[in-house]
Amino acid sequence: MAQPDAAPDPTHPTPGFERPVFIRAGFQLTFDVPYPTPMLFVVQPRDRLEPTGTRQRLLAQRPLGAAQGIHTYTDTHGNTVWRTVAQPGTFTIGHDLIAETTRNPDPAHPDLPKTPVEGLPDETITYLLPSRYVDSDLVSADAWERFGHIQGGWAQVQAISDYLNDTCTYGYGSTSATTAFQALGSGRAVCRDFAHMGVAFCRALNIPARYVCGYLPDIDITPDPVPMDFHAWFEAFIDGQWRTFDARHNRPRAGRILIAQGRDASDVAFTTSFGSARLTHMKVWADETTPDMTLDTPPNPRIF
Repeated sequence: MAQPDAAPDPTHPTPGFERPVFIRAGFQLTFDVPYPTPMLFVVQPRDRLEPTGTRQRLLAQRPLGAAQGIHTYTDTHGNTVWRTVAQPGTFTIGHDLIAETTRNPDPAHPDLPKTPVEGLPDETITYLLPSRYVDSDLVSADAWERFGHIQGGWAQVQAISDYLNDTCTYGYGSTSATTAFQALGSGRAVCRDFAHMGVAFCRALNIPARYVCGYLPDIDITPDPVPMDFHAWFEAFIDGQWRTFDARHNRPRAGRILIAQGRDASDVAFTTSFGSARLTHMKVWADETTPDMTLDTPPNPRIF
């Protein structure tokens, strides 16, 4: 894992960060483990600088608990995966980081066209197919009836986000096994479900789409008093680039710190255990900080 760097110089922001914002983010998970249990964690953000405006750079990072000296590898989607064997007893793992990103909200390009399937890059085709939690084949008829007449790639995806935000109530009710089709039928959804439903409708309309998870701090909005958690949104491949959409909030947001992306939540689950490991405590934090902040100052997590 990366070691803390020197504090950034606010008078010389990283190229591409014309309106920089500095985010203190991290998590801590505690498990009750009865016997040695192999575990995977997909929790590691990485540096990104893309022409679409998706920009983030890790400036400092510190492992917490068992994250010290953990084995890592890169999966087929380019995500960093932590791999370890949790030892019996109380097992705690996490990290604390400072990242630089742009204060500009998610870009919007309402006139972008839709790319026909025959014009899509080979590597995007897998994101047209149904997957474990994205049963896009089951929503195909509904997708074409509701959105098939809309011209333009961005316009279609934005119409999907509008529809989901208007018709689905945010609230708990789904489980880790709930699919997009099931969430759509229930009318209740958490961010995971909103992302799966958005991806499902996009794929049904022949627009490649992928599930994304990360941190979403309250930047330039009224702070949300509820406990913070990891957030999920989705990206659609429109006019040659992956574009950010968030049906849960359905408004441009600033300060996203992307952790991982994949076909659905099964590819980016923040923890996977191969045995018995019961999550007993969870803390997540993501808040704006100052350029001179260091990791020596304790974070202010909202307990989940």
